[in-house]
Amino acid sequence: MELRHLEYFLAVAEELNFTRAARRLHVVQSGVSAAVRALEQELGAPLFERTSKHVALTVAGEALLPEARATLTAAQAARDAVGQVAGGLRGTVRVGTMPSVAILDLPGLFGRFHADHPQVGIRLMAPLGGSAGLAQALVDGELDVAFVSLPGRPPAGLTVRSLATVPLVAILPADHPRGAASSVTLADLAGEPFIDSPTGFGNRLVVDRGFAAAGLERFVVIEVTDVTTTADYVRHGLGVALMPSFAVRADDPGVCVRPVAGAVLEWPLGVAYSSVRRPGAALTALLALIGRYVRVPPEGP
Repeated sequence: MELRHLEYFLAVAEELNFTRAARRLHVVQSGVSAAVRALEQELGAPLFERTSKHVALTVAGEALLPEARATLTAAQAARDAVGQVAGGLRGTVRVGTMPSVAILDLPGLFGRFHADHPQVGIRLMAPLGGSAGLAQALVDGELDVAFVSLPGRPPAGLTVRSLATVPLVAILPADHPRGAASSVTLADLAGEPFIDSPTGFGNRLVVDRGFAAAGLERFVVIEVTDVTTTADYVRHGLGVALMPSFAVRADDPGVCVRPVAGAVLEWPLGVAYSSVRRPGAALTALLALIGRYVRVPPEGP
């Protein structure tokens, strides 16, 4: 069994499309198809169900997927170890990100990392499902590291290193009756329509838990994936919001920004990676840099 065959299999398994897998691997599609067929013949089982419009993993393919990822990760770690001795890191670091993290200077971080290790590729991915989706991608071996917001205990198999904690603030329309108050409570907002992130995002979990703990219910009228656009939706009258303080300026025209009294609502930012797979040399080098590129969270209103 060749590593190249596993690499081609993994690309098709993740893309579920032979053409996209070939494009990702920078090879011709016939080469990918031939490698997958050779692997299937060696293993004695079909790995994909193929039609003219559909590609899906078989039961055998599903069983091979985590083993293929683990094998390729181990092979990359071996290359990293030799490369480090031979003079310079090589390989690729797969990084999961959220749509907008204003307190983390990702361009600065990756610029410094590239300057230090120019032969290491950086592959940025943003799986669906917010931080919950990023955590699952880490557990499944699709990512090496991810920036996440995971309130509470980390999922099994992951280490989460805290980077910052940011308070959530209330964002209200400028003419809201509670806009004149110095602060608001969850009870003040319980009857309002809400703009929020989808389920699986860290800030959504914090707010859902806060309302549940207070015995209150709320209605989410619209879900947005980029928290920095939330104030625009509030300004146009869709509802109110509870968001990390970096998502809105305190002097933003058209909205009122108020602290939340009577409840501890905090958005945690952390960097997560596997606790069961040994980090390679490139990932270790990246982890050592991250702390320098966390911006001090802005003060609340």
